[in-house]
Amino acid sequence: MKRTLTLKQWVSALILFIGFSAATLFCYIHNHADVRFEAFTQEFFLNELQSNPIHFHYSVQNPKAYGIDESTLSLPIYHAEDAANSVYELSQVTAKLREIDSSALNKSNQYLYQLLDFYLTAATQTASYPYFSEPLSPSSGVPSELPVLLAEYRLSTAEDIDLYFSILSQIPAYFEGLILYEQEKASAGLFMSDESADKVIKQCMDLMDSESLQNGSHFLDVTFARRLQSLVDQGIVTEEQSLAYQSENDRLLTTIVAPAYDYLADEITLLKGNGKPCGGLTQSDGGKDYYKALVRLQTGSSRDITEIKQLLYRDLQFNYESLTQLLRSDSSLRNMFSQDPALMPDMSPEEILSCLQTRMLQDYPPLLIENNSGQITCNVKYVDASLEPYCAPAFYLTPPIDHVYDNTIYINAMDTSDDLSLFTTLAHEGYPGHLYQTVYSQLYWKQADITPLRSVLYYGGFIEGWAMYVELASYDYAIELAAPEHPEAARYYQACRLDRQIQLCLYSLLDIAIHYDGASLNDVRELFASLGSLDDDSIQAVYEYIAEEPGNYLKYYLGYLEIMELKKQAAAVWYESDQTSSACNDSEFLYRFHCFLLENGPADYQSLTSRLTTY
Repeated sequence: MKRTLTLKQWVSALILFIGFSAATLFCYIHNHADVRFEAFTQEFFLNELQSNPIHFHYSVQNPKAYGIDESTLSLPIYHAEDAANSVYELSQVTAKLREIDSSALNKSNQYLYQLLDFYLTAATQTASYPYFSEPLSPSSGVPSELPVLLAEYRLSTAEDIDLYFSILSQIPAYFEGLILYEQEKASAGLFMSDESADKVIKQCMDLMDSESLQNGSHFLDVTFARRLQSLVDQGIVTEEQSLAYQSENDRLLTTIVAPAYDYLADEITLLKGNGKPCGGLTQSDGGKDYYKALVRLQTGSSRDITEIKQLLYRDLQFNYESLTQLLRSDSSLRNMFSQDPALMPDMSPEEILSCLQTRMLQDYPPLLIENNSGQITCNVKYVDASLEPYCAPAFYLTPPIDHVYDNTIYINAMDTSDDLSLFTTLAHEGYPGHLYQTVYSQLYWKQADITPLRSVLYYGGFIEGWAMYVELASYDYAIELAAPEHPEAARYYQACRLDRQIQLCLYSLLDIAIHYDGASLNDVRELFASLGSLDDDSIQAVYEYIAEEPGNYLKYYLGYLEIMELKKQAAAVWYESDQTSSACNDSEFLYRFHCFLLENGPADYQSLTSRLTTY
């Protein structure tokens, strides 16, 4: 007998159908948005990765895993008005991102969307001022950076050698593109000062010294031979092949690379006199607005310049008063500053890194190393003598994202002569600094199945802010090491830490004064005269460095202060308000806070703040 549904049954069935359809549609919308976004991020990641073959080789050990033929990559050659066109390209990428409904993404993708949106917005704002950047900066530009990258270029196979030779052969065209950009800068009235030009010219002459190239003692000859010998020892190339490779390397360095550096020096010489005087960005039309955009991009801070100043002034006043009080309480400290005593146990760089790894265990999470994947190693090297005047006190070379186990730290012997500076520098570059933060993030992203896109979004304010944060914390480790034999080390190292903070904070304020407020060299001289420190040559050197590297000190010290502000906010969010002050120094809180930073950074600080309540 045929049965019919009652009205009540029909209504129930209809409700179930509508509910099922709505749930299906909801899942489709969300899954579809996530699929679109992940496809977008993959495309963006691969495009960024392939933009420079040198950076690609450092970033990826196994190109085939990403479907990339490394031999097809070439150095990015600048063409006429590429800088002006970059705004359009960035706006196109941003528009494509915003076609995706972020509210329809899962939580992980929503956060990545937020990071990417901040990054693209900040990059577009700075690109709107196409001729303010300086790729040939005497302190961090291509002429001094390229030789270090070439000296450390990974040679694991014979194919790597061919890739290396291909890059050497492309350097003349690469430099021609850079000169074209500099000519466009000159036409826009934004070419570098004569003082900076003279430094670049001298760099080119010093770094490609003809005598050392001719007799085979140049560091690019020596380092190449060393890497080549490793391949011979492994049986990857024969002795006969090795000799042929060394001969080809000599030929390329002397007939291709050295003449390219000569060309660069000659063209910069011809452009001298077309530039602006040595000074801040504000002396050029649009310079102040560019500086604001640059600070946002470099530091990841969303504060306006006035608020940044206030944050820096409060920190400077607190540390200055603390140091003054400390010096008054112990008259011997002033003599110790002038004597620079060695109070710590005698340790090699490798022993210092091992010591730091042990002492950080209580406050920092362990690296998430998978079983049978090997141990994290670090090769400590010293910068070649010819590079010492142009390099930072130390720097960390990031390992490939698909193989983070072999790491390298370079030390500049010229700037790390005493035991304390070597110790704190290795904390900054190694543990718990750049090496630890980089390796932890890569391993965490892999285990959490987070897209590798995060590795190509550069948040300098977080990366250098973290390194500054742990460097300053490492003074406590130094006290623990030195105090048993030298009780005076406790107060002396506290004074050294305060002195370091005062210097970095002061230079950060000078950065703003020079580039935003238009402070001149004479203004800076008057400031230092009131402080009673530094001779005139040192003052001029500080002024020129800050003029050449806008925002650089802020990347370090404002980044550090943003982490300290975030730390206070985390304690307020995670604990009762009356516990906030004590919580900031509690080991359990520190461990949790460091986990939060490592798992959610690198990032801008606005995004990190929004994550506090959900962590």
